[in-house]
Amino acid sequence: MDTKEKLDDALYTETYLGKVGELTLKGSNMHLFEKQLVCNARVALEAVDAKVHTQAGRLYVRCTKASCPGVEYALDHLLGITGWAKVRTVAKDISAIRRAVTEIALEAKGQGARSFKIEARREDKSFPLNSYAICAQAAGEVFDGGILAVDLHRPDVVVHVEVRRQCYVYSGQKKTCRGLPVGVSGKGLLLLSGGLDSPVAGWRMMRRGMKVECAYFHSYPYTSEEAQKKVEDLAAIIADYGMDTHLNIIPFTDVQMRIKQKAPEAYSTLMLRLCMMKAANLLARRIQADCIITGESLGQVASQTVENLTVTESFAEFPLFRPLLGMDKEEIVDGAREIGTYDISILPYEDCCVLFSPSHPVLKASVDEARRIYEDMDIDALVQQAFDSRRIIRYAVRDSIGKQFATKPFVSQSGMLCEGKDHAPAQGHQGSAD
Repeated sequence: MDTKEKLDDALYTETYLGKVGELTLKGSNMHLFEKQLVCNARVALEAVDAKVHTQAGRLYVRCTKASCPGVEYALDHLLGITGWAKVRTVAKDISAIRRAVTEIALEAKGQGARSFKIEARREDKSFPLNSYAICAQAAGEVFDGGILAVDLHRPDVVVHVEVRRQCYVYSGQKKTCRGLPVGVSGKGLLLLSGGLDSPVAGWRMMRRGMKVECAYFHSYPYTSEEAQKKVEDLAAIIADYGMDTHLNIIPFTDVQMRIKQKAPEAYSTLMLRLCMMKAANLLARRIQADCIITGESLGQVASQTVENLTVTESFAEFPLFRPLLGMDKEEIVDGAREIGTYDISILPYEDCCVLFSPSHPVLKASVDEARRIYEDMDIDALVQQAFDSRRIIRYAVRDSIGKQFATKPFVSQSGMLCEGKDHAPAQGHQGSAD
C-alpha cells in the first residue's frame, strides 16, 4: 500500500455500498450507465469529502465521518441504485467476518431484535469458504453465545457478507428510487404547476434517466407570490433527484386576459392549455429538449378527456410524454409522499389554471374547432412576449447538500439567471468516471 492509499484510509474511514439493480441488465452498455452513475454521485458530493467508484455491480462511496449525513442524503436521492447500506470493511478472514457479524448482532439486540440470519456472497472465488460455509461459520458466535436465535424465514435482522476485492459486512439496507442514472435518456421539458401531479410526472421521467427542465406559468397578481414560491420549492426537490434543473417562470397574465376577452368561456381552460403548449414549444426548442412532459391523467379533470387531450397534443411540436396518464389520484398522492412534494403541493395557493376555470368547461372539443377559436384570439404575439420575458432560476443538488452538510468550501451554482437568458450547458451530467 503506497503513502496516498494509507492517507486515504486514515481520512476516509466510512464506507457506503449501493446496489445498482437495473443497470446490470444493460449487457455490453452497462459501463456507460455506470459511468453516468459515478459522475452524478461525484457531482452531488462535491461539497463533502468523499470518493466514489463502481465495481462488479456495486457503487462504493468512501467518506470522512463528518461527511456521512451528506453522503446519505445524496444516496437517498440518487437515481440508478435500488438501495444502500453503511458497511464495515473487514479483513478477508473468517475470524474478522465473525467479529463484525457479532458486533452487528449485539447492536441489533440492543434495539430489540431477537432473531437473525446471514446472507453471504462470495464474488472472490479465491476465498477458501463458499457462501454456505461463510454463513455457517460467521453465525457461530452469535448463535452459540445466545445473542440472537436463527430464523431463516422471518428474521428481525439480516446480516449481509460480501467477499469481493475487500470484504464488507452490513445490515439495514435502505431502499431507494431505483431507475436509471439521470442523463442517459435525453432531456425533457416539464410543465410544472403547484399541484400534486406534475412533480410526480417529472420524477417518473427522471427515474428513466431523463434530464428534466421546468416551465411554470405565473399570472401575477391573479396568482400570488406564495404560489410561485411553492413552485420554486417543488423545483428544488426535483433538482435533488435530477442533479439540477432550471425553472423558467413565464409571465402569463396578458395571455390569460386575452383568453378571457376573446375565447368562449367553456373553452377558456382548454385555450390556456394550448397557449402553454405554444410557449413550451418555444422553450423546448431553445433548450434543445427531446420532449415535453405533463402531469395529465386521463379523465381526472375536464381538460383531460380523450378528446381534449387530443386537442392539446395537436399543438405540441415535440413528443408529448404523459407518465401519469393511467394512474389514479391515490397512486399520484403516494408518489408525491414518496418524493417529498406532497406537503408543499397541498398548500392553499392556487395556480393560473384554477383561477379562470369556467363553470361548465367543454368536455369533447374537436381539433378543428379549437384551432379556429385559438386563431381568432390572435394571441401568438402575446405568447412570444411572455416567453421572451421569462425569468430563470437554477437549482442543483450539490448546492442543496452543500448548504446542509458541507465539510469543505464550495461555490453555489444555484440562483437567478438573467431574464430570458439561454440555459448554460448542464454541469454534472457528463464527465469521466475514471
